[in-house]
Amino acid sequence: MSSTSQLRSLNYDNINPHVKEAKYAVRGELANKAESIRRDLEQDPSSHPFDHVIFANIGNPQQLDQKPITFFRQVLSLIQYPDLLNEANAEAARQLYPEDALERARWLLKSVKSVGAYSHSQGAPALRNSVARYIEQRDGHPADPESIYLTTGASSGVNTLLHVVAAGPNTGVMIPIPQYPLYTATLALLNAKPVEYYLEEPSHWSTDCNALYDVWNHAQAEGTDVRCICVINPGNPTGASLPYKSIEDILTFAAEKKLVVMADEVYQTNVFIGEFVSFKKVLRDLQKKVPGKYDNVELVSFHSTSKGMVGECGQRGGYFELVGFDPKVVAEIYKFVSISLCPPVGGQCLVEMMVNPPKEGEPSHALYKKEYDAIYNGLKTRAYALHDAFKHMEGVESQDPQGAMYMFPTIKLSQKAVEAAEKEGRKQDEFYCMELLKATGVCVVPGSGFGQKDGTWHFRTTFLAPGTDWVGRIVDFHKGFMDKYRD
Repeated sequence: MSSTSQLRSLNYDNINPHVKEAKYAVRGELANKAESIRRDLEQDPSSHPFDHVIFANIGNPQQLDQKPITFFRQVLSLIQYPDLLNEANAEAARQLYPEDALERARWLLKSVKSVGAYSHSQGAPALRNSVARYIEQRDGHPADPESIYLTTGASSGVNTLLHVVAAGPNTGVMIPIPQYPLYTATLALLNAKPVEYYLEEPSHWSTDCNALYDVWNHAQAEGTDVRCICVINPGNPTGASLPYKSIEDILTFAAEKKLVVMADEVYQTNVFIGEFVSFKKVLRDLQKKVPGKYDNVELVSFHSTSKGMVGECGQRGGYFELVGFDPKVVAEIYKFVSISLCPPVGGQCLVEMMVNPPKEGEPSHALYKKEYDAIYNGLKTRAYALHDAFKHMEGVESQDPQGAMYMFPTIKLSQKAVEAAEKEGRKQDEFYCMELLKATGVCVVPGSGFGQKDGTWHFRTTFLAPGTDWVGRIVDFHKGFMDKYRD
């Protein structure tokens, strides 16, 4: 019994048990330890055998020195302080800002009135029009602004849909393993059932579409009401990018089993091998190719300003698009988002700029393209540098980096290391990651926080940190670790 039970209304034993059940590894014990070490270094730079912490545990680009896109920040500054657009300040503003930034800020303020005012709960209509045009250009199929919802990052959209889907403790939602722990954490909060399907590591973390049927059949046989399948493409934590045929197969499976498809596509611009294809495009192609079969597939796809070359995690901008949902269900989704009034209006404006950046011939285009390409090329270079390092590390195997911001290598530890982990009451991957953090200041996340096949161990790292010094830290640590625990 909690020692505080006699003193307060709330104690650990009487709070919502589903909150206690939820786990979110990317901000778990390792992240807390890393923050503690960072504070130590602030007070005493000699307190650890390194001078700074590398937070490679979470996709937070600007924490790791990714430069904001200039045009985006210029416009955001103007809409936050619109007096700069007044006639009295016009000459000074023209000296500070390119004309297209001034024009975009005026248009956004006309569309939202003020970033300090509530917008429509679904997001400002003019901004949703821009998102619809972006989707149409991307996919070659029409998009309806009334089916688009601007959100507080993609996470709030995922939360919204899972709340609507999860009718009770018997509701099942198919999730990939490994997966981003937002899904399992939210399902735990909702007291719903994750129905796990495993990605195939030897074939670049692909989805075995035949296995989906086995997983569904098994869950149904246990009495689970499977209603939805979640797909992360490009993958988190794997970095895998789904080919067109795999997306077709997943949509065929969903059509046959009457499942909602939740397509998490927040890394759609982070693709290094092949090209990104949206679930919306493939669904519309299938509906055209095979009339009738796919007409009632329910698809919701998510995007965000937090990832890609935008990297504006703290601005909390995102959107989702609904396709094929019953109008009465759509009304309930709208009611749910209305309870939170509206997403941050500054974030909504950033979404508009993400989907409608400066165009060729406009004053800001050259700088925008230069910055965008530099960020993309830097990410790709660091991804392959990290992959090359992993190839030369004993007991480490890594798939080619296809996209997103992450790598998810396998680690194979000696029996001596396994025993050391057990002595500390830790899983093997947790022990390895904690030792890495204490020795190098590089914070990564154990694979067990994302799910992994029994008997395999991994860790997830971003490749956002600038330079390659931190990669060298990992390589040197790993050699020493393997030597120390050699059988």
